[in-house]
Amino acid sequence: MDVLVVGDANPDLVLRGDVRPRFGQAEQLLAAADLVLGGSAAITAAGCARLGLRTRLLTALGDDVFGAVTRQHLGERDVDVVLARPANGVPTGLSVILTPDDDDRAILTLPGTIPTLRPADVTDALLAETRHLHVASLYLQPGLAAGLPDVFARARARGVTTSLDTNWDPAEKWESIAGILAHTDVFLPNAAELRAVTGVPDLDEAAATLVGAGTTVVLKNGAAGARAWWPGGTCAAPGLAVQVVDTTGAGDSFNAGFLAARLGGRPTEDAVRWAAAAGSLSTRAAGGTAAQATPHDLP
Repeated sequence: MDVLVVGDANPDLVLRGDVRPRFGQAEQLLAAADLVLGGSAAITAAGCARLGLRTRLLTALGDDVFGAVTRQHLGERDVDVVLARPANGVPTGLSVILTPDDDDRAILTLPGTIPTLRPADVTDALLAETRHLHVASLYLQPGLAAGLPDVFARARARGVTTSLDTNWDPAEKWESIAGILAHTDVFLPNAAELRAVTGVPDLDEAAATLVGAGTTVVLKNGAAGARAWWPGGTCAAPGLAVQVVDTTGAGDSFNAGFLAARLGGRPTEDAVRWAAAAGSLSTRAAGGTAAQATPHDLP
């Protein structure tokens, strides 16, 4: 495999239109509703496969309808799925994404099986069969996070490169991160996450605190595209002008664009351009995977 992605997989129910709840049993009419593949890890894996990487996803799913839907979506996208041990009746996770007409959104998540992954699930056998290890949604998986420094250290000892997308910390504590970043080749935050992880408001200074330890920081910069810092260099790349339908999963498609270029041997500047373009293109349809980029779409 080119890449082993570890983390969350679940359906996303994306609701658009008049989605700001008004309690008191008031019925509201939606503009659209889509049940799509969700989970940062799953969307990243689907994007990697679409860009031609041999992709494996290690995740946990329940024996229920949401688990079946998730497995079907991943199979349709040529992602090789490895399931961790059964979660003893725990239901598959679910996210409900409320997207009003002003480009903002709210996310409600039932964790379900998402937090059941453990460091021991990332076996040496799996690491021996991949070139790169990517972990997503760190703060939805505290059991995995607690042992991730050792997992990343084992990976790098085998010559496997590593990347991390924490996503937001619902508790806003941002714990367990320093030890992981010490073994991380590429960190893929957005601006708010980079500031929270480092405690430094200025983005250049925040990135410098990590680059000094050898980590490449690739920043998701919204409509502005991407920025990156690495030992000895820095660059930026613009996003693409597209008709935005839904931004769900755009950051995960961004990750896939970067990894596809990086593992394809392209220089960091090209990988950042691919990331910005892939993130932009994914917003053309509802959900994170329906409009993901192909290699022909990327500059």
